[in-house]
Amino acid sequence: MSANPNRWLRKLGPGVITGAADDDPSGIATYSQAGAQFGFALGWTVVLTLPLMIGIQMISARIGRVTGHGLASNIRRHYPAPVLYAVVALLFVANTINVAADIAAMAESVHLVVGGPAQLYAVAFGAVCLSLEVFMSYRKYVRYLKWLTLALFAYVGVVLSVDVRWGQVLAGIALPRMELSASALTLVVAIFGTTISPYLFFWQAAQEVEEAAAAAARARRANAASTGRQLRRIELDTIAGMSFSNLIALAIIVSAAATLHPAGITHIETSAQAAEALRPIAGPFAFALFCLGIVGTGMLAVPVLAGSAAYAVAETFRWKHGLDLKPHQARGFYAIVAVATAGGVILNFVGIDPIRALVWAAVINGVAAVPIMAVMMFLATDRRVLGKFTVRRWLKLAGWLATATMAAAVAAMLVL
Repeated sequence: MSANPNRWLRKLGPGVITGAADDDPSGIATYSQAGAQFGFALGWTVVLTLPLMIGIQMISARIGRVTGHGLASNIRRHYPAPVLYAVVALLFVANTINVAADIAAMAESVHLVVGGPAQLYAVAFGAVCLSLEVFMSYRKYVRYLKWLTLALFAYVGVVLSVDVRWGQVLAGIALPRMELSASALTLVVAIFGTTISPYLFFWQAAQEVEEAAAAAARARRANAASTGRQLRRIELDTIAGMSFSNLIALAIIVSAAATLHPAGITHIETSAQAAEALRPIAGPFAFALFCLGIVGTGMLAVPVLAGSAAYAVAETFRWKHGLDLKPHQARGFYAIVAVATAGGVILNFVGIDPIRALVWAAVINGVAAVPIMAVMMFLATDRRVLGKFTVRRWLKLAGWLATATMAAAVAAMLVL
């Protein structure tokens, strides 16, 4: 058996990129708040969500790879139009708000490090993200996104640069406990919502379609042997990507729990605020690493957010779409990428409270996730859709468990 690391790394792609994009600046803020407010006590949440993430993302990737169509296209083919329009509209609004919050966090992080006008940085980040997504070829773009995932190791560096009580970390993971308060429950719901988000489903399914389209003609033939090999590759890619994502999420919780919580800093609203609070406690090196991670993961997440919205809208209206196409070949698709990105930048200039906007984005994402996940499960278990590649028993269980968990989170959110 070959131990060539390059061969193994080539198997990683959509799953790793999707997992890394999940730790976007808004997610960093949520995980930082968990550590700052409750110390190590909520470490169990990222462990609990790991198998749920793996299951539901593996299902979205399987649907894309086997059918050759993204999620919106599959929903359009098998469900009434009002269901599709409602889901895509919610996704587009939530993604645009999330883009705004992420760009604001990136700009503020640069401002904290070097000074200067944060709004100018916001425009610059939006322009760079949009240009790369529109004008770079799919293969180069994917390589760029893979390299950006390395920025998340900054949070491992933060953990290694501060004093951590590892016994308490392990206790927080192995012995789930939580205050029975509205704030604690809200934070748990937020962690679930930022970990299992609809834009990740649409992105990974679409990227598997892109992977198939970019392959050689002989590899595109939908024979059982080649499809089976690709599904095994998807399993490895998704497990690696989601494990990486949750490892980084745990590192962020631990870094905040080890530094901010003991100092009595228990209220964090943005990832940039978490970085600023870290500076006098953990030192300039940890502060700089934290800011670097915010910028790096934002550069990764913004194109994923805008791109997943564009895939969903383009598939809904049967427009040509795909990052492998030139702008003049898929005008509608790239127009949605531009609108989502530019809309996110503009929201930074109109006086909208980014924290309130992020809360609304989380609510919309949570509400939209439940019907999307339910539809995905019906698609994944329908032999008319996936044929002999319908999901196995363990994957079906993981998918429905993830759906039930998100439904419970939404119910709790509505009750609070």
